[in-house]
Amino acid sequence: MPQKIKFLLACIGLLTFQFSNAQQGGQKSSNNVWTADNGDGTYKNPILWGDWADPDFIRVGDEFYFVSTSMQYVPGCPILKSKDLVNWEMAGYAVDKYTEDPRYDLKGGSLYRNGSWAASIRHHKGLFYVGFCTPKGQGTKEGSFSIVTAKDVKGPWKRTIFPEYMYDPGLFFDDDGKVYVAHGQQKLFITELNADALSVKTPQKEIYDNKSYPYLEGSHMYKVNGKYYILGTTGGTKGRQICLRSDNVYGPYESKVVLKDDNLYPGNFLHQGGMLQLKDGSWWFMIMQDRGAIGRVPTLQPVTWVDGWPMLGVNGKGVASYKKPNVGKTYPVKVPATSDEFNMPSLGLQWQWNHNPDHQKWSLKERKGYMRLHASLANDITMARNTLTQRVQGPVSEGIVEIDVSGLKDGNVAGFGIFQKPHAYIAVRKLGNEKTLIMVNDNKVIDSVKNFIPNKIWIKANATHIGFKATFAYSTDGNKFISFGNQLNMDLGYDWTANRFALLNFSTKKEGEGGYADFNWFHFKGENYLPE
Repeated sequence: MPQKIKFLLACIGLLTFQFSNAQQGGQKSSNNVWTADNGDGTYKNPILWGDWADPDFIRVGDEFYFVSTSMQYVPGCPILKSKDLVNWEMAGYAVDKYTEDPRYDLKGGSLYRNGSWAASIRHHKGLFYVGFCTPKGQGTKEGSFSIVTAKDVKGPWKRTIFPEYMYDPGLFFDDDGKVYVAHGQQKLFITELNADALSVKTPQKEIYDNKSYPYLEGSHMYKVNGKYYILGTTGGTKGRQICLRSDNVYGPYESKVVLKDDNLYPGNFLHQGGMLQLKDGSWWFMIMQDRGAIGRVPTLQPVTWVDGWPMLGVNGKGVASYKKPNVGKTYPVKVPATSDEFNMPSLGLQWQWNHNPDHQKWSLKERKGYMRLHASLANDITMARNTLTQRVQGPVSEGIVEIDVSGLKDGNVAGFGIFQKPHAYIAVRKLGNEKTLIMVNDNKVIDSVKNFIPNKIWIKANATHIGFKATFAYSTDGNKFISFGNQLNMDLGYDWTANRFALLNFSTKKEGEGGYADFNWFHFKGENYLPE
């Protein structure tokens, strides 16, 4: 092919990519976000290099939908959509807020590690169903189980909280009209639901307990050629993917290890996920892999049926690169949105709040083209409402914000950084009439600039999967950045919830409530390659 034609085709492809991403809520697009599509009919893993944990997915006609765990972040249960299983974009959320406990509003405490766990998605008779568990939530001493339903993944969704608890639930609609949930940890159970899947019909019955598979969890249930299959994982990061098989929904079940492999990221084994069948008859499995503080990332693996068992990967190994699934067409590159100009009437789908937000204290309308965050009273960021977050991504990623701090009041702390436990950020702190620029790492002020005069500041945070380090810098002109403070050693302090970029404004003094910071934009940069 002549070089001029190649160049023109490349330009058309880039424009298509930028346009498709700009449609996801008015966000500024970026062509350097990690993408799995190699552009030559193949893909590479991970499918998404970010925290899309406990994946499950389904096919509805020619569309694919993917749901993920999001714990205490709101909105919860993020849902992605795709045409080819490789290129994904945000579609919506199944939970708009958590109403069952005031601690989700950061009142009387916090509920880190709660919210949505191990979501299961299904589509039945025109309705989408998402089931998830909430350990130690409302309902029982153990936790709660919820089913959320909608006609459209964009919502509105209706949530039903069960009095029963079902850990790591796998929702399953049988071909005889019965509805079941496979659930449990090592001891696995089947609970039959009523036809609408909104209440229990038959209490749980134990179906499996094998001490050779300690803490077997993450159940997903299927029926193939008349046999019932439950796929789960044992061993966590060092785990194996297990398949159970039976002629009867209540067993007895025989078992087989269908994948035990860590070649994609040595020391971290592929484990937990779901499978589906394409129109061409092929089967595929979306299975996650722990990648440290950047999160549990989904990988797409082919399935080969051998003697009635779904064997994952190729020759017992997870594939690093493979031919794209045959969906009959070729689709443009898409990735979930990242950058945001804050110039649309609603927040982009890439954003989630830490716990339930106070909707009276943030606005995209008070100052056109800005995200305004009003300060709520808190001792530190871990108890601050309206901390706005999105995923840090691999292999490296950078977030930059422009902030106007002229609206701060006494006691306000407004800035940008990376949130988890520990966390770190650069912020402007106002005490009395004086502003100080501070760098905070694990709730300790590491560096400061007193009598900080500018009202406009640019703050940058960089994260890498190499050693899981994050660094920080600021600028007073938007061009020259000054390194500030020290490195953050990113960790998973809140039980497997990955690190996130965070926009923040809180007040350590009651008189500072209502002071505001205006975020003009958030720009994301990443890399679509593996460093040497």
